[in-house]
Formats: sequence, structure tokens, C-alpha cells
Amino acid sequence: MGTDQSTNRRLSKVERVIETYDLDGFGEQLADRWTAPEDSDSLRDLADLMNEKVLDAALRKAGEDVLEGEVENLYTLLTGDETTEGMRVQAKNTLQSRGVDVDQLLSDFVSHQAVYTYLTDIRGVSKDSSSGNRIDNVIESIQRLRGRLVAVIEQSLSSLRNTSKLRLGDFDVLVDTQVYCRDCGTQYEVVELLQRGGCDCDESESNY
Repeated sequence: MGTDQSTNRRLSKVERVIETYDLDGFGEQLADRWTAPEDSDSLRDLADLMNEKVLDAALRKAGEDVLEGEVENLYTLLTGDETTEGMRVQAKNTLQSRGVDVDQLLSDFVSHQAVYTYLTDIRGVSKDSSSGNRIDNVIESIQRLRGRLVAVIEQSLSSLRNTSKLRLGDFDVLVDTQVYCRDCGTQYEVVELLQRGGCDCDESESNY
């Protein structure tokens, strides 16, 4: 795990990935796009954007020429909900044949939770709460709680590993909270549910 030598602080996953793939200036771009006064990007959009940058960098590091639209297409095949398993395997095989370490690439993809932690804890930026957007406030509260939970788990696992009570290599802690609607039968990650404005229930029949 990387460490900030000036502070002896463990680098966040986003920092490590930016450093590994030479994405200079991308951290500032993430902050600018998230805090833009108009048409700001969601955390999920930012995570997808960063992962596409990582995929592009991985191909170029392998000496490959990248065609317009190719990265977006490959990323969709690797992560899209509508992608079949056969299409996903084919995309992985294509990348492998072009010299990309696919397992490492997928491990380096970041979640919207990791992006939020980076923006708020490392860069110290936040959304403008004066707009009174209740959904944004709820999302930020959830992400703060997740950040605390991740920190507690990381500290506990590291302590057990350092005292030889747990065998564990380089690790990242992921917290995934799903919301299942019994009425329409759909399930979404809680932040995605909030960002999309609800589940798949007919709006005219909803209670809000």
C-alpha cells in the first residue's frame, strides 16, 4: 500500500490509482466536476469517468493504439449491468491479448464511495449544502457513515494482521448497502437509488 511520505499517511485508493496510471491533474478535475455550480457530475459518473481513464492508460502502457469510442465500449462490456457473461469474458480476453493485466485492471477500478472519500477527506471539498437539496445531504451523511465504518474495519484488520492473528495481503474494504423494494422487486445500491430518484415503482402509485 502506498504512503504519503510527507505525512506518513496511507494513500487512499483513488490517490494510489492516480499515481499508478500517471493521471496527473485528474484529482483536481474530479473536484471541479463534482462541485460545479451547474450540471455537476454525480459520484457514480465520476467513478465511471476515472475507470475509463484507467482503462485508457492501461492500454496505452501496453503499447496499444486506442480508437475513438473504444475505451467507453470496453468499459461498458466489463462493468455494464446489461452485459452478458459471454460478452464480458470476450472483452477480458481481448484486453489480455493486447497485453493488459485484466485482474489488476479490474482491481484498480474505483467505486463512487472511494471517489467520495477522496474528495471529502483528501481534497477537503464538499457539495454546497446551502441549496437545501435534501437528497444530496442524505447521500453525504451515508457516505460519511460508510467512511467511518471502512476506517474502523481497516484499522481492526490491520491490527490483527500485524499481530499475526490474521493472514491478509494488500486489501481494500468495500461497503455495499443495497435497498430492495418489495413492491416492484428491484434492488439498488442506496446511493444509486437516491441519485436516480427512486425504484421502478410507477410514480403515480408511489407514496412520496
